[in-house]
Amino acid sequence: MSQTTTCPLDCYDACRIIIDKNGKLKGDDTHPITQGYLCPHLNHYDEFERILVPKYKGKTISLEEAMEILCNTLQSSDPAKTLFYRGSGNIGLMQRSSDHFFAGMGAIGTRGSLCDGAGEAGIIEGRGINYALSPGIIDEAEVVIVWGRNPHVTHSHLLGTLKNKSIIVIDPVQTQLAKTAALHIQIKPHCDLQLALLLSRFVVIEGSQDKDFLEEYGNDYQDFYELTQTLRIKSTLESIDVTLGQIGSLLELIRDKRTVVLVGTGVQKYRNGAEVLRAIDAFGAILGLFGKAGCGVGFLGSSTQGLDFPFRTLHKTVPKPTIDFSAFNTVFIQGGNPLGQMPNSGKVTDEFGRAGFKIYFGLYENETSQECDLILPAKTFLEKEDVRSSYGDFTLQKMSKLRDSKIGISEYDLASALCNRFNLSIPTQQECLEFFYDQMVSKDGVDYKKNMPDIPYENGFETDNGEFEFIDEIDLSYSGEEGLFLLTPKAARSLNSQFHRPSGVHLHPQSGFEIGDMVMVSSKNGSIKMSVYHDERLRIDCAIIYAGTRGLNNLTPSLLSYEGENAVYQENKIKVEKC
Repeated sequence: MSQTTTCPLDCYDACRIIIDKNGKLKGDDTHPITQGYLCPHLNHYDEFERILVPKYKGKTISLEEAMEILCNTLQSSDPAKTLFYRGSGNIGLMQRSSDHFFAGMGAIGTRGSLCDGAGEAGIIEGRGINYALSPGIIDEAEVVIVWGRNPHVTHSHLLGTLKNKSIIVIDPVQTQLAKTAALHIQIKPHCDLQLALLLSRFVVIEGSQDKDFLEEYGNDYQDFYELTQTLRIKSTLESIDVTLGQIGSLLELIRDKRTVVLVGTGVQKYRNGAEVLRAIDAFGAILGLFGKAGCGVGFLGSSTQGLDFPFRTLHKTVPKPTIDFSAFNTVFIQGGNPLGQMPNSGKVTDEFGRAGFKIYFGLYENETSQECDLILPAKTFLEKEDVRSSYGDFTLQKMSKLRDSKIGISEYDLASALCNRFNLSIPTQQECLEFFYDQMVSKDGVDYKKNMPDIPYENGFETDNGEFEFIDEIDLSYSGEEGLFLLTPKAARSLNSQFHRPSGVHLHPQSGFEIGDMVMVSSKNGSIKMSVYHDERLRIDCAIIYAGTRGLNNLTPSLLSYEGENAVYQENKIKVEKC
């Protein structure tokens, strides 16, 4: 069998990869989850231009010179004024070796999330722990509710498990899956909380709640039911643009069926994002979907759940979505693009410009690298040893080195060199790898994390009393801001700000704008000039600007979710006007 590695990209799938005799990346068709299929990013991975040489103040230098500048800078920098920012360009576990050095130095790290922190916070409040929902469980379902998630783009290897099932899609966009679904509820954005509460209410009204499950694991559900009764049914349905008939159809499709609910990150890109996931989770609990084969509610699982690390942890941190870079004399960016990906990028760019010495360590040029003093090229995942844990299942896979390259430096080698310069201890690379390998268990040719449940929550929840904790209060206040709802999903050919980045604002054909019109898109945070594209799959009150689009985050606010310290990219409405 050919030597394999695993994809490190920020994705559910964690594809296992081989290199054929011509040096081309191929999917490993013996892998039971990814089954030989690779996404467009990997099929064209070698076509994307990478950073080849270090640069200082725009001038090409040697790696040795770059390391000397880096070491001298860090040695002269006050740790309390030194920021380490690690992005998700590569989510292999060995990337955290850099954390080990910066924690030992006493630098400042980041906490919170630009992605899923609000949703995970809500899940943990209800369940006590956030387990992934594996494809094996989904495969046994009879009905799958896909709620604000587009697996054709974000989780393509899941599509095989959805065949021959009744599919229900809840999404403001008529996704590819929605076109063939048994039911598509094209809900108004920012209304998922209300719909989840109404669904739970109607389940109890018709007596379809799982009384045995609730007696054992959800005794407080009556209080939650009373909370759902605070919503006026008719006015709520009108405000969220859902009909009573659609709710009836959904409940009929799932009645007495093994049901899975798959939730995407878009539903929680608001300040109350944790409440949204808690309410959807509560709907699952009312139906008794937890702890059973073919049932469950799946969000992004925690890829580090159950893992121990051989690295030090940064204890001094600031919230990632709202960092003020100008407060730091030295800024080290690894595998990220905060100037393109952080909300309110006008403010971020200004503060970044007023920071001290700035270092970028990564594979590709972007908005952030262009503003840095020192650029260090990284090695690709094919050129170093690593380990990959997934947030879509419980796999824990080796990432073997498959190519030799003189370009760049790996995260471990960089951390090791810095630790040696600062007289800090660090385990050897092999010791770190073995530390992770010892947490693997092999099954059917795939390595998984040890001690993970075959069926999550089969024996109850990880809460204080072992029961599901229902949400007990909600905030449905909304500013009523005029404009279009802004949706910021992932695009098919990009991943955050990597690869083929999208452009423009996508509007319904009846929006009054023609394809190619130049428009000014604005929010209370800023504005950006864009070209118009048409998308008939959209509600007319919505606009899509895909994540990774240059300028998108001029429109998004520097706010944290109420729980989870998450970015809230869809909190603002936008206005579109012809230039």
